[in-house]
Amino acid sequence: MTDSSYAFVQTETAERLPPPGRTTGVIFWLRNNLFSSLSNTILTIVVGLFLLWLVPLLYQFLIGHAVFSGTADDCRVADVGACWIFIANRINFITYGFYPQTEYWRPNVVFWVGLVLVVPLVWSKAPFKIANAALFFILYPIAAFVLLSGGVFGLEQIPTEKWGGLMVTLILSVVGVVGSFPIGVVLALGRRSNLPIVKTFSILFIELWRAVPLITVLFMVSVMLPLFMPEGVTIDKLLRALVGVTVFYGAYMAEVVRGGLQALPRGQYEAASALGLNYWKSMTFIILPQALKYVIPGIVGTLISLVKDTSLVSIIGIFDLLNAIQSAGSDSAWSTPTKSITGYAFAIGIFFVLCFSLSRYSVYMENRLNTGHKR
Repeated sequence: MTDSSYAFVQTETAERLPPPGRTTGVIFWLRNNLFSSLSNTILTIVVGLFLLWLVPLLYQFLIGHAVFSGTADDCRVADVGACWIFIANRINFITYGFYPQTEYWRPNVVFWVGLVLVVPLVWSKAPFKIANAALFFILYPIAAFVLLSGGVFGLEQIPTEKWGGLMVTLILSVVGVVGSFPIGVVLALGRRSNLPIVKTFSILFIELWRAVPLITVLFMVSVMLPLFMPEGVTIDKLLRALVGVTVFYGAYMAEVVRGGLQALPRGQYEAASALGLNYWKSMTFIILPQALKYVIPGIVGTLISLVKDTSLVSIIGIFDLLNAIQSAGSDSAWSTPTKSITGYAFAIGIFFVLCFSLSRYSVYMENRLNTGHKR
């Protein structure tokens, strides 16, 4: 019987290996993200040179040579930058439009109450979610409309023709965002329904609204719709724009949600059926929570497009933020070289804050709802 031994005794010192490369720190991040290949290195250098040219110019215009105090004459000198005193002087008009100055407290109350109700909704650890949601989605819209319009409880009646500026842009954005999402969910479920009538209606509805541009929709609800109304019956122009924007993006939202429903494995539907859940319970507790998680980036992308496209309502005569800035600049007292550019820069800043906030919140929701699907 042969003696076999598997023991191994090292008699020589092993060669010293180099230390492992860095996997953290600024240098590692730069090497992996900006200089990982020759093409990335060239692109990084080109973009860097472009930013070195652009950033100083923006700084000089927006801050370095900008006018923050004084009069309109200070904005008429040579090589002047942004005329921020124009924005400061006309900020009330840009924010409220033709809303009576003595009633500014009403939109201010609506804004701050809405903010107080929104923060607990988007904060995951806030208590009383159901009560807060009922207040925001049911009672708050009614109270906000009554407070802004007036005509009851001794409040002065203010028609929507006098609403304007940033206030109208926020109203269009909030109503569009809140309204388009449930419309999209219902249409997506309808398009996947086994009932022929429901499925056909959902498909026709979605394809009809997605086949025309938003400008056409706004012209239809503003110009053509009144022609089909009975004599003496009128619908408020702002209400028509709200409905048009909301339904238009509801159709786009439906396709995003449908993508999430189709991406869900068939086993989830079978598991819901095995638990004995009916259609609505399985959709509410099993299917939709998972499907919507898959398409958070698509949902937020659609909502960001909605917020930006609210500026199109200025074409049909609604006094939104851009319209207010243009009208404020028509004052001959503020005839300065950089007045228009300053106004548009201010509008860009407002839209950036709104859209960037939605984008960052979507990232927060993705990280919070990530349950192990990330590779």
